[in-house]
Amino acid sequence: MTSQTPDAAASGTWKLGDLEVNRLGFGAMRLTQNGPAFAPGAPPSDRGRAIGVLRRAVELGVNHIDTAAFYFSPLRSANELINSALAPYPDDLVITTKVGPGRALSGEFLPHATPGQLRGQVEENLRQLGRDHLDVVNLRIVGTDSIAERFGALAELREAGLIRHLGLSNVRPHHLAEALAIAPVVCVQNMYGPGAEHEAAFLRTCGEQGIAYVPFYSIAGTGREAGTGGAEPEEVLAVARAHGVGAAEIRLAWTLHQGPHVLAIPGTGNPDHLTANVAAGSLRLSAGDLALLGSVGRTG
Repeated sequence: MTSQTPDAAASGTWKLGDLEVNRLGFGAMRLTQNGPAFAPGAPPSDRGRAIGVLRRAVELGVNHIDTAAFYFSPLRSANELINSALAPYPDDLVITTKVGPGRALSGEFLPHATPGQLRGQVEENLRQLGRDHLDVVNLRIVGTDSIAERFGALAELREAGLIRHLGLSNVRPHHLAEALAIAPVVCVQNMYGPGAEHEAAFLRTCGEQGIAYVPFYSIAGTGREAGTGGAEPEEVLAVARAHGVGAAEIRLAWTLHQGPHVLAIPGTGNPDHLTANVAAGSLRLSAGDLALLGSVGRTG
């Protein structure tokens, strides 16, 4: 990896509706505490360091930040950190948030919001971020049930001017079709990484419809909130060795190679990891690299 200062613009750009972003963005989930996200008893993050990471991300060209009001620990709120670090916000900064899950102040997750409760969650994000409207709001769901009522409630808030664009998170193709019958969708945020072939067709469908596909846990993989953990597949390690970088950078580069509509939102509270993540946006993988990474998880 070159010592030149990385620039998120090297990853290329995509438009979320009318909002153009660099494809290498930043996820705020890991800013609030040290250790696995949402882990009870994990020590709080250093507030100054977290604010410094956010400001450095913007200096490195990141103009797409993913957050949520339920990203908090006993002493830290991701939205409050973003507000403190970056307000007044740069004109080109796009903040994407998500609603649906609720959390008690004690940290326990609550049943997902009903259609009538979604406005309160949107207003909570507005208040914490210090905004009069939200750039993009993703409806995050669990399960396969209809989302029509919940997405319809968000569409009404979009019409009222509280939300600029709508997206979906943790959904299946039938959910996207259901939502598109109600209002435009600018992004789908699902878990995806090497070895997740079952999701590849949905990724392609989004691209065919001009919808951004935004993988979460693209570095952590099946480790999810706990982080990478465990041994990396040998295929990932082999490509990392060939390029002289870490496995995380290879996973990010692989993500961005899946299509021009695919965005990455790696999260970290570590300034060195941030620099490496942004640098991954300029990493170019060969056809051989992609074939090897595409074989992860395959048998026979």
